This record gives sequence, C-alpha cells and structure tokens, in this order.
Amino acid sequence: MTDQSSSEPSGGGSGKRELTLDAKVIDIAIRLGVLGLFAYFSLQLIAPFFLFLLWAVVLTVALYPAYGWLAKKLGGRKVLSAILITLLCLAIVIGPVAVLVISLVETLQGWFHGMTGEGLKLPPLPERLAGLPVIGDRIAELWNLASRSLELFFEKVGPMVVPAGGRILSTLASLSGSVLFFIVSIILAGCLFVPGPKLAHGAKRFADRIIAPRGAEFVDLAGATIRNVSRGVIGVAVIQGLLTGILLIVFAVPLAGLLTFVALFLCIIQIGPALVIVPTIIWAWSSWDLVPALLFTVLMVPVMLVDNVLRPILMSRGLDVPMLVILIGVLGGTLAYGLLGLFLGPVILAVFYELVIAWVKVGEEG
Repeated sequence: MTDQSSSEPSGGGSGKRELTLDAKVIDIAIRLGVLGLFAYFSLQLIAPFFLFLLWAVVLTVALYPAYGWLAKKLGGRKVLSAILITLLCLAIVIGPVAVLVISLVETLQGWFHGMTGEGLKLPPLPERLAGLPVIGDRIAELWNLASRSLELFFEKVGPMVVPAGGRILSTLASLSGSVLFFIVSIILAGCLFVPGPKLAHGAKRFADRIIAPRGAEFVDLAGATIRNVSRGVIGVAVIQGLLTGILLIVFAVPLAGLLTFVALFLCIIQIGPALVIVPTIIWAWSSWDLVPALLFTVLMVPVMLVDNVLRPILMSRGLDVPMLVILIGVLGGTLAYGLLGLFLGPVILAVFYELVIAWVKVGEEG
C-alpha cells in the first residue's frame, strides 16, 4: 500500500510536467502565429512602398555625410539642410529630363511647321546611298517622294513606322515612370535625414538581436559600402559625364546635351562612356581638320578611361572587404536588379563575405 501510494504522486507529477510543457509549446505556437499574422499583414501593407522605402534608405545613407556637413555650416539647422539637399537632388533628376523634353518638343514643332508650311526641304540624295546594293533604289524612291511631299511620304511609311513608334512611346512611358519613382524616393529620403541617427541606432539593435554580437558592425559595414559605391560609381559617373559634356560643348559637337545625358547614363549602369566617345571621335576625324581632331582625341581618351583609376580608389577606401567582392556585387547587382541592385549587390555580398569570414574564424578558434 505504501509503495502504491508513493508511486501515484510521482506519476501525477510527471503528467503535470508534461501538461506544463505542452501548454508552454502551445502558448509559444499561438504567440508565434499571432506575431506571424501581424507581420504578414504589415508586409502586405508596406509592399507597394517597399522599393520606394528601400531606395530612400540607400539615398539617405549615401547623402548623409553631405547633409551633416551642410547642417554644421548652417549652424545646426537640420530641417533646412534636409530641405536644401532634397531640392538639390530633385533638380539633378528633373533638370536634365526637362531639358530633353523641351528640346524634343521644339524639334517636333519645327518638323510639324516645316511639313505644314512646306518650309522643310530635303537636300539631294547622296550618291553613296543611292548606289547601295539591294536597298539603294528603295531609298532613292522614298527620298524623292519625301522631297515632293512629306505628307505623302508619311502616309506611305506610316504603317511601317507605327510599331517602332509604339516601342518608343513605351520606352518614354517607362522613363517617365522611373523619373517619378526617383522623385518620390528623394522626397522620402529627405524626410529620413533628421531622424536618421535614431533609425540607425534602431537598426543596430535589431541586427544585434539577429547576428549577435556583430550586428551593429554589419550595419556600419552596409552603410560604409553604400557610401563608397555612391562615390565610386555615381561620383565617378558624374565626373565623367561633366567632363564629357564640357568637351563636347567646347568643341561645338552637335547634340552635345543629348550625348552628355547618354554618356552619364552609360557610366551609371557600368557600361562606360565609350559608346558615346568613340563614335564622336570617329566623326571628328571624318569632319574636322587634323589639329582639332587630334586635340579632341587627346582630351577625350583620358576622360573615357578615368573611371579605371578613380573607381578602385574611392570604392575601397575605409573597407576591409576585398575590392573584387565589391566590384562583383556592383556588376552582379546591376545585371540582376537594375540601378537599385547597383547598391544592394555590393552591400549584400560584403555582409555575406564578412559573415563567412567570421564563421571560419570561429571554427578555427574552436
């Protein structure tokens, strides 16, 4: 009897412990489920704005040194500094686009008045075009038709041009959407300058909870990588574009503004200005005398190659991550995710590289 009575409490205690353990598991599961539900709906709410916010964070991190410097110069007026930086960025984005739109409208108006007022006359067809095999006769026929009546010419070639026109319009619409995207992102970035330190502190605390004890270090690494990429890619692209534009204007090259914009875009997406500069040099040698063409070439070639010198210096400054990792991140991110990937690629690859190095060191120490 004594043994039976003593064994019952023992079994009952084990059952209570099992019930307590099950209750804790169920409680944790319910909490995680509720938290996951809130996280899911929260992500659904911010999903339409995620890219805007992500690009705004990149711009804030890249421009924060300039904002801090300006705030000091203005006596600690942080709001005014944020407004001025935001307006400057908006002017940089909107200004070239506005110039291109105005130029395009003026060109189209000139063509329209020329066609309606019969003021637009074509020169005689060059003999080299007329003598081309297979297509020379067709070119001569269309050229003569355009010389007689541009209205009849467009009526005949219109069906062939409409598909290309549709693609051009879709491209222009995509460009307009990209400009609007950057405008919204810049405005959001302007709102993040003042609370930036608090947000960075919160990001470090969150990272410490996930990757303790080096979470804050990885946040600093991400910020340094973004700033170095902005200097090494965007900064060098602006320098190349500015130098290219100055030389094109000084040498009175036709369509200098458009060529400068194209060169700047090619530099930003890591293709380089060679696709603009090399054809321009070839045109100069075929159109100018020896001395100006030679001088133009001597000045343009260093501008075309200056990124090979400046980019490694600016992008690797202050980072322990190898330059090859940063370059692979820049190129791979741009190819995979476009302009935003130009910044996200090196950040993700640099953080992953540091994580792998830390993991290897821990294994070696163990």
